[in-house]
Parts: sequence; structure tokens; C-alpha cells
Amino acid sequence: MKEKTTQHRKRFAEVAIEMGFITEDQAKKALMEQLDDNINNHTHRLIGKILLERGWITTKQILKVFNACRVIE
Repeated sequence: MKEKTTQHRKRFAEVAIEMGFITEDQAKKALMEQLDDNINNHTHRLIGKILLERGWITTKQILKVFNACRVIE
């Protein structure tokens, strides 16, 4: 019988906080903005895009977070 494993891939905002690029408060605000967009049937925006639009993260930092989030199988 194959053993079932649970693998947790960290979310973008979680990694960005750990890397010191954003604060928990900024992540919460961006997540709330994303949720508000979704509830109101607006175009879905990624958290990184919202953070970038607010000036809370740079493009270079986004790329660093993406690289840190990658899972190599």
C-alpha cells in the first residue's frame, strides 16, 4: 500500500513575509483586497500584483519569492 504524504507548499505572501519583503499587515491587506475583488466579481489579481501595485514589493523581490516557492520533484 502506498504511503500517503502531505506536502505543504508555502503561499506567496507567507514566503514574502519570511524573506522580509512585506509585513504581515501588508499581506493581510492584500489578501482582503483580493477577496473583495473576487466577491464583487472583479478580475482576479494575484497577491504579488496587488503588493506591487501598492508599492509594497518590487519586481525583483517577486522573482525571488517565486524562486523560493518552487518545488523540485
